Amino acid sequence: MLNLDLIQTVAFAGVVLFIGYALCRWIRPLSRYNIPAPVVGGLLVAVAVLIAHQNGATLISFDTTLRDPLMIAFFTTIGFGASFSLLKVGGPQVVLFFIIATVAAVFQNILGGGLAVLFGLHPLFGVLSGSVTLTGGPATGLAFAPLFEQAGVDGAATIAVAAAMFGIVSGGLMGGPVATRLIERNKLRKAQAGRKEAPVVIAEQVVEDKLAEAETAAPGGEDKEAYILLKSLVILLVAMWIGSWVSRGFAALGITLPAYIGAMFTAAIIRNLDDLTHVFGLSQRTLDDLGHVALSLFLVIALMTLKLWQLAGLVLPLFVVLAGQVVLLVLFCLGPVFKFMGKDYEAAVMSGGFFGFMMGTTANAMANMKVLVDKYGRAPRAFLVVPMVGAFFIDFTNTLIITVFLNLMK
Repeated sequence: MLNLDLIQTVAFAGVVLFIGYALCRWIRPLSRYNIPAPVVGGLLVAVAVLIAHQNGATLISFDTTLRDPLMIAFFTTIGFGASFSLLKVGGPQVVLFFIIATVAAVFQNILGGGLAVLFGLHPLFGVLSGSVTLTGGPATGLAFAPLFEQAGVDGAATIAVAAAMFGIVSGGLMGGPVATRLIERNKLRKAQAGRKEAPVVIAEQVVEDKLAEAETAAPGGEDKEAYILLKSLVILLVAMWIGSWVSRGFAALGITLPAYIGAMFTAAIIRNLDDLTHVFGLSQRTLDDLGHVALSLFLVIALMTLKLWQLAGLVLPLFVVLAGQVVLLVLFCLGPVFKFMGKDYEAAVMSGGFFGFMMGTTANAMANMKVLVDKYGRAPRAFLVVPMVGAFFIDFTNTLIITVFLNLMK
């Protein structure tokens, strides 16, 4: 058996991560359906560990000391992205779309919990297969897995990854067809044969303008980029430090919360204070880069240590719960999303994006909408509203929703 210490584990995870990137380039369906490279690489190791386990051997041992700090760092950067000024920039449609997504996340958990009870399982099994892993994705699922384990859901981490992967594939496969049905049934647009039109991703401009401002020059003639990186890293660490006190305070009150919640809320407060005062001069672009690195390494380490054999006997109930989630999201897209977002072409495109990030990731949402605008024409409002909610705000309220269900059902 190969025993890896802390540094060796992170180094091994880095190598596995780049193997995942290579596989995503070489195997087209992986990139087509937006399967994250860390998931591909990490699951490759998990499968190898499973094969060794089935043959009575232990292949490798990891030191996962840095797994949780990396997870907390990622969610802290999510907190830094929760700028309320973005809601004002997006206008009423962003707020309305955000409310619809939040309501849908609640219904995901109600449906999942109900279906789990029908199979004689803990209702939190269904919640884990609901907004935790579908709206939240694999990172949120793995972050909450220890709390679900403590509450009585055996093999929570493995269930979370299986549900998240189902969601990502479903989000990529079905979002486009759902939106296409809306467009063609309501005769909103005719296909533009032989011409592709790149979408104007206004959200990227808004995020850069509103969240990456005040990147002040470094004092003393230091390299500006290095200074911004150092400042962002220190502020990130300080938010994690203060957040640990906040989390301990909630724990003392007997409230079950994920380890990252204190840091995420602390980061959100710092973000919005900086929007008002510009005292820190935060660079959201740099913080996002740090978050991406932390997320990638966290996912690989978490996935490498999965015990895939724990899924035995849970395949049927998991499939039924997830199939029910697909039906629920289709109904939301055909009904509330399309209706309340204007019942026009842009609303149909938003429906495709909604299905993408509520079942998978924001990458799924953007890919779904890109296919639609290539065929039917531009939808700039959709490309403003959907990524704002899918990439920034829904993660925030989803955490609160999961926490409420976890405390009510434990």
